Amino acid sequence: MEQSRKIIHIDMDAFFASVEQEDNPELQNKPIAVGGGSKRGVVAAASYEARRFGVRSAMSGELARKLCEDLIFVKPRFSRYKEISKVIHSIFLEYTDLVEALSLDEAYLDVTSNKKGVPSASLLANEIREKIFEITGLTASAGISINKFIAKVASDYNKPNGQKTIPPEEVLSFLSDLDVRKFHGVGKVTADKMYRLGLYTGADLRNQTISFLEDHFGKSGHFFYDVVRGNHFSPVRPKRKSKSVGAERTFDKNISSEVFMTSRLDEISASLDKRIQHANLSGKTVTLKIKYSDFVTQTRSKTMRYFTSDISIILETAKELLFQDKLTNSVRLLGISLSNFKTETQEKKLEVQLKLLF
Repeated sequence: MEQSRKIIHIDMDAFFASVEQEDNPELQNKPIAVGGGSKRGVVAAASYEARRFGVRSAMSGELARKLCEDLIFVKPRFSRYKEISKVIHSIFLEYTDLVEALSLDEAYLDVTSNKKGVPSASLLANEIREKIFEITGLTASAGISINKFIAKVASDYNKPNGQKTIPPEEVLSFLSDLDVRKFHGVGKVTADKMYRLGLYTGADLRNQTISFLEDHFGKSGHFFYDVVRGNHFSPVRPKRKSKSVGAERTFDKNISSEVFMTSRLDEISASLDKRIQHANLSGKTVTLKIKYSDFVTQTRSKTMRYFTSDISIILETAKELLFQDKLTNSVRLLGISLSNFKTETQEKKLEVQLKLLF
């Protein structure tokens, strides 16, 4: 079992909603949802006051309003969230350069060797949370342990505005008692399958052979076998690069006509083009995302022989994918993404090949 590292997982509490409440005192202590409250809208984030009524992110605005009649919907301000996120990230960097941002509101910090020279990761986590609150007025929760997996699980335990430390000597007992539904990476479908197999806790998982777990869960079986023993060796990776960049659009009304869909793809590609150019990316794989009116999601991808950032090529590929197979239902959302990016190694290899040719 790994015991050498000291990892902190910081998770901001209801980040988008908390920013809105902090910026507008009239929203404080009230149930709010960031996102659309229309029939087609989706909740991006919910305040803790709204969560008490069962309102959750990714829920339809229509259902959220039924659960909480007094729910206040607030339009997202992503530029503001990014601004606050940069401030929080700068605080992290005061303690360590080993910061891996997972999103605007959460990150891993490796403080095994830290800039403050403090041996206690728990004290550092508490200090970081206090500093975040002092500067932004927002609260954060933290999990502290020997690896990223356990730290992330622990950060959920004393939310909001709390922290939990799992020291090396308590890792196995903590994992043994842990419900498999709380394992990071175990979704509802996998959890239900584990329950059907009689696997309810970490102890139940640890009692299984690696072949049993791989037979039932494929490649994930090896992951479960390791993490339940406290072994998760993934390092904290600073400047984590995105694996894809995309844009999507949810429509006010379901669309059945492919002609209308192609015009929507034109609009989506314009947004995608801005993101590709801003990030200075070139990729090989274009993916078309289709969400049907029954909420079933389908993706269709094509990998080209060359890297491109040309939006006209990306758009034509997306349209080709649209007509690749017959649609199974009317469509409520379309999205286009680019992935399989060019790396520095690939650029150098191409440069060498060109020099040899000329």
